[in-house]
Amino acid sequence: MNNNSIYHAVVKISSNLYLYKNTCHVYIICQGESAVLIDFGDGSVLEFLEDLGIKEVTAVLMTHHHRDQAQGLQKAVDAGIPIWVPEIEQDLFSQVDWHWQARNILNNYNVREDRFSLLHSVLVSGLLRDYEHYDFSGINIEVVPTPGHTPGSISLIARIDGKQTCFVGDLIAGPGKLWSLAATQWTYNGAEGVVYSILSLLKLKREGVELLLPSHGEIIENTEAAIDLLIARLYSLLLDRGEFKNLLKKTENPFLQITPHVYRNVTSEANSYVIISDSGKAMIIDYGYDFVGGMAAGTDRASRRPWLYTISILKENYGVQTIDVVLPTHYHDDHVAGINLLQRVEGASVWAPENFADILKHPHDYNLPCLWYDPIEPDEILPLEKTIQWEEFKITCYPLPGHTRYAVAILLAADDKRILFSGDHYQGEEGLIWNYVYQNRYDLYDYLETADLYQKINPDIILSGHWSALNVKEGYFQKIKERAEKLVEHHRNILMLESENPGIEGFIARISPYQVQKKPGESVHYQCEIMNPMDSGQLIKTSLVLPEGWEAIPARIEKIVKAHQKVTLDFHVQIPDGQEPSRRIRIALEVTVGTRLFGQQAEALITIA
Repeated sequence: MNNNSIYHAVVKISSNLYLYKNTCHVYIICQGESAVLIDFGDGSVLEFLEDLGIKEVTAVLMTHHHRDQAQGLQKAVDAGIPIWVPEIEQDLFSQVDWHWQARNILNNYNVREDRFSLLHSVLVSGLLRDYEHYDFSGINIEVVPTPGHTPGSISLIARIDGKQTCFVGDLIAGPGKLWSLAATQWTYNGAEGVVYSILSLLKLKREGVELLLPSHGEIIENTEAAIDLLIARLYSLLLDRGEFKNLLKKTENPFLQITPHVYRNVTSEANSYVIISDSGKAMIIDYGYDFVGGMAAGTDRASRRPWLYTISILKENYGVQTIDVVLPTHYHDDHVAGINLLQRVEGASVWAPENFADILKHPHDYNLPCLWYDPIEPDEILPLEKTIQWEEFKITCYPLPGHTRYAVAILLAADDKRILFSGDHYQGEEGLIWNYVYQNRYDLYDYLETADLYQKINPDIILSGHWSALNVKEGYFQKIKERAEKLVEHHRNILMLESENPGIEGFIARISPYQVQKKPGESVHYQCEIMNPMDSGQLIKTSLVLPEGWEAIPARIEKIVKAHQKVTLDFHVQIPDGQEPSRRIRIALEVTVGTRLFGQQAEALITIA
């Protein structure tokens, strides 16, 4: 390769930093004879490295998943170069084949640019986790979450040739400029990415970077002015759309005081509450999606972005020294998505009530809605109905079935008040509207039981998952009791509960674990929960429905079960040695109760890797 062609393709930014102009800007960070590449384009950058004295590429680091950044990544794989990708967007690199099969095309109202993805999956060597520092060939790189262009976009900060340098992906393309506004539309006619771009730019501005290197556009040296101009233009667009008029004000103080020691984060998707002790420690009740600018269409991993946006503000404005504990009311993603970040980055201890601690720890075992993608490892498992001391406060967790079987009401004694954190049990500002979801394992008498609980613990203030603080007035407990009785009456009038009663959920069996990933030749241990729906004891006959050539041990189980009682049966499934790799192979549990064939009442999924 002659020098003329090199300089047509490669621009020297500083002694150890080069820009290769391609389908996107690919940045080359040199460290002696090795280099780290930021984004990859079509992969032709590899042809120029020898002329720059580069003998080894130690890593390719991706800022986001779009095809102009990533289309040549298979060349990196073939060359044995490790690829590191944003943790949020990992599936759009390593499992993009499945993404293409699952993505809705017809009657599509999901306008996220997740179809601007790789055509085929590539081997990913590592995940770039938000707020982490990594060392690649002696180059220290910090990962900063900067959603905007995509929900999962990151920026990468490194000190290069004496300058604090930030590789921003497509967050900014020049002073006051974006590469794409279309990419910021994460829902039909939405502007979610515009809001997140403003939030990300504000956060990046506080990092004090001296050089902004975008994926498209121009190198930016006057970073503060460039960011301010883009924020102003994006905010003007939002105002003319009639959206997020209080956005900038909320970035200054996202917390509303409830009592002297208790605050509500008014920017989170589900309410997150903070209890601040006199010693400067904070306990957070629920922590899902902090500072939300709207939720992207879809519910795949790459559409959901937890971050720690308001934690620094909490520390700066309220004297918080440490995030000591995080305690969820239930397992749903909008209440727990950010807990792993609090645990990993802030060192918070995760306290999990005993009635859903295992769901947090093993989400793939359960067939429930709104499960977070990753396990959450509890540091402490809290017993129910036992008062514990945290700092100067007393806290008690009570079982709270209704919205979901796996939830608690958390009673806090603070500021001469009895404060109840109730999660999503009721809806509405008056706290009267039922919020039951059958697949959350709702049962007929749940709201009656919890009406009695409310009466018993007698809170002064109820803090719910999505509504304002409710100051309990006289007669409230009687109202929820009467409404609970009405809900029971509705179900009794509508359902056939007098004869064969499969329960409110409508199924008499479940299989656990619900999802597993195995290799050919391995086995799976299943626990099958079965309920006798009859008014008398019955012989229950069960067997697993398996793909041809698979074997269950035992092949069949028969057991006498008392009326309306449950039993758990164990099966082992052997996967054949020659089983081809496949995603979500279905098995089912066939059930007969007495002479009544209920058929395939429960299913489970097996992925063969």
